[in-house]
Amino acid sequence: MSARPFLRISTPVNGLLAALGLAAVAALTTRNIGATARLSLELLLGGLWLFYVVQLADTLVLWQAADRRTPIAELLIDAAAVFVPLAAFLLVDSRDQSLFCGIWLLKPLRESTFFRLLGRVVSRAAPNLIGVTSLFGIVLFGASLIAYLIERDVQPDKFGSVPQAMWWAVVTLSTTGYGDEIPQTLAGRVLAGLVMMSGIGIFALWAGILATGFFEEVRRQDFVRNWQLVAAVPLFQKLGSAAFVEIVRALRPRVVPAGAIICRKGEAGDQMFFIVEGRVAIATSSPTPIELGPGSFFGEMALISGEPRSATVSAATEVSLLSLYSEDFQMLSSSNPEIADVIRKTADERRGVAPRH
Repeated sequence: MSARPFLRISTPVNGLLAALGLAAVAALTTRNIGATARLSLELLLGGLWLFYVVQLADTLVLWQAADRRTPIAELLIDAAAVFVPLAAFLLVDSRDQSLFCGIWLLKPLRESTFFRLLGRVVSRAAPNLIGVTSLFGIVLFGASLIAYLIERDVQPDKFGSVPQAMWWAVVTLSTTGYGDEIPQTLAGRVLAGLVMMSGIGIFALWAGILATGFFEEVRRQDFVRNWQLVAAVPLFQKLGSAAFVEIVRALRPRVVPAGAIICRKGEAGDQMFFIVEGRVAIATSSPTPIELGPGSFFGEMALISGEPRSATVSAATEVSLLSLYSEDFQMLSSSNPEIADVIRKTADERRGVAPRH
């Protein structure tokens, strides 16, 4: 029996199961919990552990059946979810055994695309992140050393050594300000102000680097996906590389579920559509609607003549579309007149044999 059906069923509920297990772990640390409640929570943890045992077995079967192409991270997380609590049960004092179920925090991450994206962002931005982290370390140690020299005689219990002053520097750099260690001298307070402002700048740099990295990675993924979609449209396959890149940037992907209306008769149209996958139905005066499939396009009349939509178009099946807005159509017409001529020629033909849409 294939492991994949079980994994498909279990993936959406991994987060919920992990949350239940962690809630049980937290509840078991409560003092004066009743014996019945404790037993119920321990049974819940045991049931979740058995569930994870089955999931690990499924992952191993799939890993072998797929010639070990299953991501190793998923296998490691599933194994840790089983063997870490088991080792705690066998080797650790009973009071703390349930705490090791905290490893289940990793279960929602086993197939998370976000954390893979985060890994790529951090990997690409590593040189800049290391640079800012080095700056943070320099400011941290420098502030600690200066604070020690200024405050050691005034507050020997709090600034009596560089490590003690370093705690103050960390709290101040992060602008947390617990208030447990406060400079008493004027020079110390001036230093504190400078450290606070430095911390704001350093954390802003970290945030800016990561935000830029996320933006670039998402844009790169969108570009690759759009490239693949555009390449599936026959009309664009003869374009040169420069023109093809322009089209990829101009066209915007859209997935429409079966039965949904894509455009309605009488509406003002500001975009046309190219079909990548699926089929659309164009309502006509005849009982049978006209259907268009992959590689076809529609909605061009609204861009060419500026008139309202002349037909209602709906998705006969789930359909993957690429939309081209009017301003991008004008760009396409000027830079690639051969494609614009094909679109206009098709529009002229439809004007005579089919409703304009």
